[in-house]
Amino acid sequence: MIRVLVAEDQSAVRAGLVLILRSAPDIEVAGEAADGEQAVALARELRPDVVLMDVQMPRLDGVSATRQVVAEELADVLVLTTFDLDEYVFGALRAGASGFLLKNTEAKDLIEAVRTVARGEGIVAPAVTRRLIAEFAAKPARASTADPAVLDSLTRREREVLACLGEGMSNAGVAERLDMAEATVKTHVSRLLGKLGLRSRVQAAVLAQELGVQGP
Repeated sequence: MIRVLVAEDQSAVRAGLVLILRSAPDIEVAGEAADGEQAVALARELRPDVVLMDVQMPRLDGVSATRQVVAEELADVLVLTTFDLDEYVFGALRAGASGFLLKNTEAKDLIEAVRTVARGEGIVAPAVTRRLIAEFAAKPARASTADPAVLDSLTRREREVLACLGEGMSNAGVAERLDMAEATVKTHVSRLLGKLGLRSRVQAAVLAQELGVQGP
């Protein structure tokens, strides 16, 4: 069973999310939080597999709560919000979120996103991925806090995998693009995350975009 903590300040929305998640036979709602501080406290207490985290919440916002949950390695975080503005996306992903979805996501897609994050594969809503890529394409001179030297430790193949992640590809997509087994892709992703000191493949995707890593 995948244990999920739902953090959402609007009770009606939270109830709807809980209802959707409980409809999946392999998902258990371990707890509910109405604000960011409660989300962190419950994550410490319950140790869920995934925290479904709203961005805008009282007492402690979702980005700050995500940062604490990830820093303490309490759970993987899937951010859910009505906003697709870049500041929210980058804030959440840099805080260590494993995924980002909009609240208008279909129920089946929400459930699948939770499963994907629980498997250790990050996910970003396709519309948000396109927006991220368009943002970097339009502003190549955008200031980056990332040091290109961090890529020096990667092998050529790991760089190619990183470039694919930067395009928002799944493991299956990377495997097809680079003509390798999906299990091999997972190994490369795991290794490059370790070398780069990153927690999620989504953070790797953001880094790839910031540094302009090009694929084969």
